[in-house]
Amino acid sequence: MEPRLSTTPFGRRSLTLAHVASQASAKTRPPEKAVHKWNVFRAICTAKNSLGVTERALAVLNALLTFHPETVLTGEGLVVFPSNQQLCLRAHGMPPATLRRHLAVLVDCGLIVRRDSPNGKRYARKDRAGEIELAFGFDLSPLVVRAEEFEALAEEVMAEDRALKLVRERITICRRDIAKMIATGLEEGVPTRRGGQGPADWMEVHGLYRGIVGRIPRSATRLVLEPIAEELSLLADEVLILLEDHVKTQNMSSNESHIERHIQNSKPDSLTDLEPRFPESRGAIVEIEPEPARMPERTYPLGMVLDACPDIIDYSRGGISNWRDLAAAVAVVRPMLGISPSAWFEAQSALGEIEAAIVVAAILQRGEAINSAGGYLRGLTRKAEAGEFSLGPMLMALIGSRKREKQRA
Repeated sequence: MEPRLSTTPFGRRSLTLAHVASQASAKTRPPEKAVHKWNVFRAICTAKNSLGVTERALAVLNALLTFHPETVLTGEGLVVFPSNQQLCLRAHGMPPATLRRHLAVLVDCGLIVRRDSPNGKRYARKDRAGEIELAFGFDLSPLVVRAEEFEALAEEVMAEDRALKLVRERITICRRDIAKMIATGLEEGVPTRRGGQGPADWMEVHGLYRGIVGRIPRSATRLVLEPIAEELSLLADEVLILLEDHVKTQNMSSNESHIERHIQNSKPDSLTDLEPRFPESRGAIVEIEPEPARMPERTYPLGMVLDACPDIIDYSRGGISNWRDLAAAVAVVRPMLGISPSAWFEAQSALGEIEAAIVVAAILQRGEAINSAGGYLRGLTRKAEAGEFSLGPMLMALIGSRKREKQRA
């Protein structure tokens, strides 16, 4: 008598139309078709989100594949029948209840088909020659039938990942370029209006830049990042045009009047303001700030600081390899954030030069979360004077936040 394969699952498990569809698809497998089981498994792992399969379920599928003796899936013998005990061992000690739950996920996703025996046990019946005549367990035929589908889904996922990586790289380059060009414009006194009309107002440009960057979500898709990348590219082009126009204007002035340039540069030792002033301070007398009293400073590894506050690197000229580089980058960032010289002097007095610079880098990293950087710094200064502020927890919180963002991404 011809043996009959079970269509319905054993016990209380119900039959769904999706299960019927998977069984019907398994019947369409050509006997001569052969696929490499580990290549198919890698494709499924890549496309797991599209298939709706979990990582733990993939661990169970990996264990099931190890019970098939051949590397190539072909022919009729594609039913594996391990016991729950052996399957749990090969699934890295997974509890039986968890194993059953993830087996159900594999069945629901159409990756395997149940071939339950009359009593629900998994076993194989052999003929007189010792060959397997009928097996009850899990049928791997869907992996052969849907191999091309899995590979196509994996290609789509990899293409999307590549596109996402490219747009992220574009945003990173634009952020670095814009930050450093703004710093150059501030230091060189480049006017923001073409043709040199009116005083420079790089604070407005920086605010526009921070506004665009502040819209980048923690877990962003390519469709969300592409418009932001386009805005940053346009802003970078505009800032570059301002700098190029200023260079052209300087060259023309230099060619027309060498004597005037000589007179203008006849006092190379004159004191200059190291940091750009706010628009409301134009015309005020520049006073040399007294050097703040240096307080004993706690030391934190520079690598830890940059891991917690990577945005400050965008404002450095050639990267940050020592504390002097960090201080130079903070000198550019401080006026952009709206931190007044008096608030900066008080912070240096209370915290020390290095820790004050680290705090400003942390304020920059938090970005739009802080409404008033100057007021926030004054509050931290008061806490430091009262012995109620420690920089370590702030850095660890920023590092933890960045790690969580990466995991969500």
